[in-house]
Parts: sequence; structure tokens; C-alpha cells
Amino acid sequence: MPENATEVTAAGIARLAGVGRAAVSNWRRRYADFPQPVGGTGTSPSFALVEVEQWLRDQGKLAEVPLRERVWQAVAGHPAGAGRALIHVGCALLLVRDRPTAWLELAAAPDERMAALLPQAMEHVLTARLGPAADGVHGAGVPEPAGVHTAGAREPGDDHTAGGQEPGGVHTASAPEPARVHTPTAQDLLPSVPLLRAAAELAAGIGAGQAFEFLLGRQLDANPRQYTLTPPQLAELMVDLAEPPKDADRAAREQPVRSVLDPAAGTGALLRAVGGPVALYAQEADPALAALTALRLALAAEGPRRPADGTHRAAPGPTVRTGDTLRADAFPELAADTVLCHPPFNERNWGHDELAYDPRWEYGLPARTESELAWVQHVLARLRDGGTAVLLMPPAAASRRSGRRIRAGLLRRGALRAVIALPAGAAPPYGIPLHLWILCKPEPGVRPAADLLLADTSDLSGPAPDASAGTGRPPGGKAPGGRTPGGGRERFDWPAVRSAVLDAWRDRADVEGVSRVVPVIELLDDDVDLAPARHLPRPASGGGASGLGEVRERLTETLRLTTGLVPPAAAPAEPAHRPLTTVGELARAGALFLHSGTAVPGSTAAPVLTEHDILTGAAPTALPPAGQEAPGGAAADDPVLLEPGDVVVPVLGGGTAARVVDAATAGAALGRNLQLLRPDPAAVDPWFLAGFLRGTANHRQASSHASTAARLDARRLQLPRMPLAEQQRYGERFRELAAFEDALRTAGRLGGQLVQGMYDGLTDGTVTPG
Repeated sequence: MPENATEVTAAGIARLAGVGRAAVSNWRRRYADFPQPVGGTGTSPSFALVEVEQWLRDQGKLAEVPLRERVWQAVAGHPAGAGRALIHVGCALLLVRDRPTAWLELAAAPDERMAALLPQAMEHVLTARLGPAADGVHGAGVPEPAGVHTAGAREPGDDHTAGGQEPGGVHTASAPEPARVHTPTAQDLLPSVPLLRAAAELAAGIGAGQAFEFLLGRQLDANPRQYTLTPPQLAELMVDLAEPPKDADRAAREQPVRSVLDPAAGTGALLRAVGGPVALYAQEADPALAALTALRLALAAEGPRRPADGTHRAAPGPTVRTGDTLRADAFPELAADTVLCHPPFNERNWGHDELAYDPRWEYGLPARTESELAWVQHVLARLRDGGTAVLLMPPAAASRRSGRRIRAGLLRRGALRAVIALPAGAAPPYGIPLHLWILCKPEPGVRPAADLLLADTSDLSGPAPDASAGTGRPPGGKAPGGRTPGGGRERFDWPAVRSAVLDAWRDRADVEGVSRVVPVIELLDDDVDLAPARHLPRPASGGGASGLGEVRERLTETLRLTTGLVPPAAAPAEPAHRPLTTVGELARAGALFLHSGTAVPGSTAAPVLTEHDILTGAAPTALPPAGQEAPGGAAADDPVLLEPGDVVVPVLGGGTAARVVDAATAGAALGRNLQLLRPDPAAVDPWFLAGFLRGTANHRQASSHASTAARLDARRLQLPRMPLAEQQRYGERFRELAAFEDALRTAGRLGGQLVQGMYDGLTDGTVTPG
């Protein structure tokens, strides 16, 4: 094997072959000629990509490796690491886009000659996009883009010295610096030349910017714990919120955003979502991440422009700085039109002691535990008068007592204009409902705003499960008031959340249970609690008196139907002694097939039928959000897709449950801890099978008991031997019992909703007792 050859993990092999990781493990056990590991660890070995591709082709398991997969595997297995490989790719893609003719000339040369010539060509485009080089290192965004509001006059290049640069180029520990994008040397680039050729081929098909987005996205997905990510849907929402509301004057609404700052840029997702001709400013503490962000934003910007004099000049690039924003602000003179920020949460070591007398704390010195309020004041300090900022905040920042004095100051000065609660799952940490704070820099001589918009969209989390799902009836849809219970990424409905948030901000109107414009005087109490849930009580269950009437009508109709489905009186009979067979015997005879579930919500493109869905009669768990993969890029191992007539039983818990798959459930993936029995309809009736599987005695004899749970062995479940016609007679009765059970479940849900709605209505005054 050549030295420094690209390596690939089992997960990468699964992607190449279009199979699950379990299949790769099976190949390693079954085939003696499967390539041997060349690196990695005992639990996560890596293999030579060339050997793996050849083996897959020899086995007929790989017709052609998708180009994007080949490029990603080359990045992931790069001998210098994926991060360095992405920098090389980013520099090359800038060259491909900005100087395509030069790239074609270089690509025609042999690898060694190409590697020798690339540094000079790359330096040209890096200088044009990210500023002049110093000792082979390019800063991002020098010179300053035009059209930026500043508090005082400043020459291009002042940023390089204002942050604490010592004479002789010695950089102090606290001073910010340009994002360090090294011009790679010929020696560095030689192992990357095949990768760069492939990346250019990928860019020819999808564009240089999209090619880099794909590769960077794969890197972020593969290392989710190393990065704090802002989902693209949330980034777009925050950008839209930065636009002036509808009631702003016409001139303000028509003025384009000229400068946008993100002081905690991370991977650059917020600035990446900004459209139009803007000057982008970013600061990030991690130098490697800042370099990737600078390349990402440069590739997302417009292509080269040709001015009237005919010279070829690239459009101004982003200004990206490296350093601790709170301790070493890289833009002390900047007055941006808009600031977007997803700050780090719950930081204790943010500089409380050394920054005690910082002029940015106009609204009070933040407590050591209130790092988020330090970011709020930093953001306000970097806005022009009348500028808008949107921050993603933890919910505790709206109510902690240690921050009440600063919150009160923000309200009195009119700096805080809205607090909007998002559903859990909008961004990491996914388990809590984060808040959006919208701020506006107070203008001298302008009276402060007298109210605050509070909005709560935390219940808009996706389609609600319904007891009628899986029975052939349409699901009930959303709960009263447009709200849907549940939460989490797998049930997140971004279009509904986006619409609700933007409507609340732009209309600034009172909507029951969703938004309220609260006078500031009402909020200035001892706690200054700005949590929307405290000031927006949920509407009565059922949607008030009118909604309760509708619930009552549906309950009455359901009870009427339920009465008609009550089984007839059972006629006593002697216990039947019938010849029995087992599911295992039927499987061996080919009368049915057994499959075990492996999928979890979000691990496959299809919705997933889970154990909870079986027990509650709910529809399969909804799809993950658009554009998102499973956490960490994981995929289900060859998920089993359901077909009409399948019978599904849980294997844990000890209860009796079985579900016959209908047309509405077909196509979903079989979830974990579920067993699927797929009968041959010419030999076994599915309803007959499901009915006898639910027998208590049958479950008891087929279950084994561990210390804390019971586990069902589906192969040991018993069935009577009957001709198909007799099976169908039993199956019809079992179908009627299932319909009756679904009706009871629906009646119970509606009855509980009616009872709770009456309690809520009577206690909040929307329903009278007489």
C-alpha cells in the first residue's frame, strides 16, 4: 500500500456500498479476502480506500463510487487530517472559481509540477479575497469593505495594530488577529493533489461554494461534539428577524443591510445565511475554525467582478478575526447595521474580574454566572444607533435573579424589543426551548419603546400523534389552538415555527397563547422575569368555550360509534383442544418471514414505527427536519420497510400488543425493539395472526424474564392449525375488536381533553358554570 494512502472507516465503507454498517461487519466475518485494517483502533479500525474499492468491485457490490463520496473519503483520510485537507480544498476551490483559466492550466500539469505551481496561484486569490499575506499568512478581509459605519475615521490596516500588536510583529496574548489562512507549500500540497483534482471535478457539477459546503458539513456531522452548530433553518430565521418590522418607516424598510457582525462566529452559519451585497465581520476564538469560516464565507460570496477599466478584481471578502471576543474585541470601532450571535452558554471564565470597568457595560456589570448578558451588552456596543441584533439565548437568561438589574436596564432604555421562545430541538442543546432576543440600539433623542413583545412557539413542534393513526382513519392533526404536543428534532416543524415567529415579530399583536405586547411597566417588578411562558398562559384545553363545543360533539359522535362497535355477548363454550403450531415453525415452512427492527427516528429518510407508536396506536414517528441527517451522520442498518398486511409486535415490556400494518402505515421503517411477522396471505391471515399473538397465555409462555424486564421470543408464539377460510372468520372478529379498541382510545383522549378544558375554562373565566 502506498505511504499516506487514504483510509476509510466501516461507516465510510457502508456509504460507498449503500448498505448499513452491520453489513460491513458481516463481510469482515464471512470473507477471508476482505481488506485488513491498516489503522484506527480495535473498536474503530480503518482500511485502505483503494483496497476497499477494489474488493467491492470484485464482489460486484460497487458499480461506481459517487464522486462526492470519493472526495469526502479523501478528505477524511488525508494524512495531515481532515481540517488541513479542508483548508487545502478551500484554497483550491477559490482558485477554481475566481481564476478558472489558471486552474485548468495547472491541472494539465503532472502532480509534482502542479504542486510546485499551486502556492503562487493560491496566494493570488487568497490575497484578493482575504487580504495581503504576512509571512505566508493571509488575514481575512483586509482592506476594509466600503460602506461600513464607524465611530471614527480609520485607515485600512488599522485593525491589524489596534488590537495589541507589538513592534516587530510580536502578538500579545489578548490581542485579536486576522484569521490565519496559510498559503500551503508545495510539499504540503503534493499529497493533496489528487484530492484537489477531484474537488474541482465536484465543483464543476455543483459549484465551488456548494462543494465546500458539502465537505464542511460532512466534517461537522462526523464530529458533532467538537462544534456548537446553528441549524441553517434557525440561521435564516434570525437573519429575517433582523429586518425592520412592518410598522417601521418606509426608508428604514427599504434600506439594505450594509454591514453584519457575528462576534461568536463558530462555523459561520449565521453570516452564511445573510444575502445581498453586505460587508461581513466575524470573530472566532478557535484559529482553525476561524480559517475554515473565512474560506466558507469567501466561497459563499459573489464571484469576481470586472470594473469599467477592464482590470480583473475580486469582490471584497469577509473580515474574520481570531481571538476572545469579550477580552479582546477585534472591532472596537465598528458600528454595524446588524449583529447576529449564537454565543457560548453558561461560561464562568468569560473575564468577569479583568473586565469589571469595561465601557461596554452600560446596563450594569454582568454577574460571573451571567456570561450571556455580557454578550448582550457587547452586541449593543457594536451596533450603530437604531441597528438591530438577534441573539440565541438560553431560557435561564430571561429569569435568573442575578441578571434582573441588567434586564431592567434594557427595558427602561428600550434596547430589548422582543423575547421569543422556540420549541425544544431548535438548536443545541436540543433538550431545552431556547429563546431569541431581539435588540435595538437606542437612538439619542428618541423616546424609548414602552412595550416588549413576548412570544411562545415552544409547542409548535411538529405533527401530533393521534389515536386513530394506523386504523385507516386520517389522523387528528394539531391540537386545539394550532399547537402540537411532543417535541424534539424528529418532530420539529420548521415552517410552522418560522411563520409563527415572523408573524409575531412583524405584527406585534396579541394572539392568545402565542404572543403578547406587554407594557414595560408591568415587567419592572422584583424579578423582571421575561420568560414568555410566565406572561402567556396557555389557552384552555380545547380552545375555549367554542372549541369545547366542538370537542363535545366529536366525543358524542365517537361514543355513538363506539356503542355500535361493542362486541356481542360471548357465548360460553368448553376450552378448545386444537392442534398448534409456532411462529418459528411457520417461518421455517416459508408461511411467514421474520424481521427485527433497527431504525430510530432520524436515522432514515422514512418515518419510523416505534414501540411507543404500537402501544398508543399513534402514526409512525415523523421525518427528521428537512436537510438534517441523523445525529452524527448515522444511518440505520438496512432498515426494514413495512408493507400492508405485516404484523408488528414489541419484544420488550411483557404486555400484549400487536399491530396490523395498513396502507397509511406502509412505507415506514421498523423501529428498534420491534419484531415484524410478514405472513404469506395464501397461507396465513394477518388479522388471525395478530389476534392469536395477543393472547395473555400465549405471551406468558413465549416470554423470558430478566431482572428488570420481560422479553418476548416471537418464534415461540403459538397459533392453532386452521384452514385459511376458518382463519379469516377469526380474523374478521379480531379486526372488529381492534376497531372497538381504537374507538375507546379516541373517546378517552377526547374525554380527557373535554374534562381538562372545562377545568381550565371555569378557572380562567372563559366558561361560566351556569
